[in-house]
Amino acid sequence: MIRIIGLGPGSEDDLTLKSLNIMKSANTLYLRTEKHPNVEYIRSLGINFNTFDCFYEKGEEFEEVYNRIAAEVMNHEDVVYAVPGHPLVAEKSVQIIIEQAKKKGVEIEIVSAISFIDAVINALKIDPVEGLKIIDGLQLDLQTPDLDVGNIVTQAYSKFVVSNIKIKLMEHYDDEQEVYLIRAAGVPGLERIQAMPLYEIDRVDWVDYLTSLYIPPVKNKTKYNFKDLLNVMDKLRSQDGCPWDKEQNHETLKKYLIEESYEVIDAIDKDDMEGLSEELGDVLFQVVFHSQIGKEFGEFDIGDVIHGVTNKMITRHSHVFGEDKCETSEEVITTWDRNKKKEKSILSYTEDLKSIPRSLPALMRSYKLQEKAAKVGFDWEDVEGPIAKVHEELNEFLDVYKSQEYDKIIEEMGDLLFSIVNVCKFMKIDPEFALSSTINKFISRFEYMEEESAKIGKNLSKMTLTEMDMLWNNAKYK
Repeated sequence: MIRIIGLGPGSEDDLTLKSLNIMKSANTLYLRTEKHPNVEYIRSLGINFNTFDCFYEKGEEFEEVYNRIAAEVMNHEDVVYAVPGHPLVAEKSVQIIIEQAKKKGVEIEIVSAISFIDAVINALKIDPVEGLKIIDGLQLDLQTPDLDVGNIVTQAYSKFVVSNIKIKLMEHYDDEQEVYLIRAAGVPGLERIQAMPLYEIDRVDWVDYLTSLYIPPVKNKTKYNFKDLLNVMDKLRSQDGCPWDKEQNHETLKKYLIEESYEVIDAIDKDDMEGLSEELGDVLFQVVFHSQIGKEFGEFDIGDVIHGVTNKMITRHSHVFGEDKCETSEEVITTWDRNKKKEKSILSYTEDLKSIPRSLPALMRSYKLQEKAAKVGFDWEDVEGPIAKVHEELNEFLDVYKSQEYDKIIEEMGDLLFSIVNVCKFMKIDPEFALSSTINKFISRFEYMEEESAKIGKNLSKMTLTEMDMLWNNAKYK
């Protein structure tokens, strides 16, 4: 039998009679730590005990300490293990013991106690029904606060830890957000509560192992989160929302998603990080917009979208989340393609080619098409092959471009462009970006022509082609 009892938040008045009787009659009593206000009272009653403070003093990681404590407790057939507060509130070692006891068939009794959460709630006079989230201050990379409810941050036991907590919380809250540092809640003579702006919490000198942090719900947000965006979208599509937003559907929104995606690319090309942040937000809004419409028609919602892409990333990256091994980017691409074909039940090479979206820009689609064909060996041996093919297709175009066979002209022009894309593939040149670069170059040179023509008092449209050619050639060397 392993009996696990709580010592309460720190006042001896909060120790239950049951807990005291169990400790008095225990053959073996362990306290997780001697650093608790009730320990002196327990000692004064003549109760003998051992502690695990020596494990902490060796400077080990907390996870390792908790595992060692659990292992030591499990070594005894009849033992009492006492922890601060309530055994089931913020007590990792207890959870480890419970898990191991289940596996070994060992009986466990949990003796309830007042937790430090109860003490904090009482000290601050807050009602948890209105929303309360408890966060481990050492796990803020994994546990994020909810700005719509109150948050209690535990493990604020030193100025160093509090400083790290502050940095993490500032990713979600305004620097001036009012918070409360609480030390020894519920312990007469030791309890201390101080309200202050978030940025000041690591400037106080009385933080210790009994300290927690409380953050009230945010009423006037200066930093919005994903949940806020969903609420805005829901409001826009509601009966009292925006007439334009209510009229939209998947079909009418297509062009906006395309436009916003290209604006993202433009911001990247300009190395405009502020603009990139804004444009990515616009793309995200389109995702949320489509998800809201899907939700209204019972088709899917944003949760399905997030689940789908997360699951896809896990299954496609089997070299990270599974047993596959990939040492190079090329091996990663091969593994990704294999997993994708399995996921989408693509059984033939033709099905693989058809899986390329028709809505892609033609240059991009042809590039991807030729990449897939090359993977089964349908390709030239080197770049000389596709270059020769460009000459061949150009000659075939020249043979028909003066004819009246318009369909034939379009066909031959398509063949020429397709062969040029093949050269790009061999040279590892993205044809979309290559053409975009030339377009930008054209605009820059044209701007030079217009500026130079204005200097000599001529309108560009009034100049001869020869005059414009001279300016164009000068633009090449400006």
